[in-house]
Amino acid sequence: MTPRAILVTSAIAMLITFSACQRSGPAEVHTDAVLQAALEELIDAFPADAGVYVRHLGTGQSASIRADEIFPTASMIKVPIMLALFEKIAAGELDYNGQLEYHDSLFYAGSDILGSFKSGEKITLSKLVMLMESFSNNTASLWCQSLAGAGTAINQWLDAHGYTRTRMNSRTPGRHGDWETYGWGQTSPREMAELVAMIHEGRAVNPAASEEMYRVLCRPYWDAEALSQVPPWVQAASKTGAVDKSRSEVVLVNGPSGDYVFCVITKNQTDTSWGADNVGFVLQRDVSRLLWQYFEPDHPWEPTPGMEDWS
Repeated sequence: MTPRAILVTSAIAMLITFSACQRSGPAEVHTDAVLQAALEELIDAFPADAGVYVRHLGTGQSASIRADEIFPTASMIKVPIMLALFEKIAAGELDYNGQLEYHDSLFYAGSDILGSFKSGEKITLSKLVMLMESFSNNTASLWCQSLAGAGTAINQWLDAHGYTRTRMNSRTPGRHGDWETYGWGQTSPREMAELVAMIHEGRAVNPAASEEMYRVLCRPYWDAEALSQVPPWVQAASKTGAVDKSRSEVVLVNGPSGDYVFCVITKNQTDTSWGADNVGFVLQRDVSRLLWQYFEPDHPWEPTPGMEDWS
């Protein structure tokens, strides 16, 4: 067993020992000292910068490490894009089931499902949203960004709802410097997690819009990291993000013992590889596994050996 595996195993054992006395029903948000210590042990061993935020929605148990520090969002910025887009849909400015016409000028280079469309082909806005969130399709995402009112409107929505660290940078006037530092968007682990919790709790745009957004986030194609450490029979909403020096994921798990949300983000990684053993991907899996075993000691589960071959 590797030193890191020993570290994770010992942390999980400690958490299971103390978990039962920590789960005492709904409460105000409070730091869970045992969970905090276990996560700090993981982050202290991480060879780059990392932030984590977790909150159990039922009990109020929480833990945070650099949770209010700004990190790159990579594709996690597609959650705020969807929120601002649904605001316009709810206001009647866009039709969720209406058809849009694709043009070659919308294409963003790279591996892209939507980019295989011929100019003039039609697609409904709801399918465009699905491509943005489920497949993290960049052409669809930039199109949705434009439909939402571009970066300025998205940032206004975020500011109006109290999110001061989360911002769209790309294609947004006045944010070129931030784009050079953080890329497409920036956020903090706490804010990204609370954005997804806001959707889950029906507080984003309106209850019906929140419900549809949550359904969309529960259909991710990319499930090899944090989601791989949650049983496949448990519903979870998720959005991943990855660029060379940063890996990230926000997840809300509808656990049998109660819902919990968490976000893990890294930056300044020297490991820029794209295999499963990238240190950022490993951290996402380690944190997710630790949280499942802590919050769900009565439902022990581990991925079936060989499942990594299917990711």
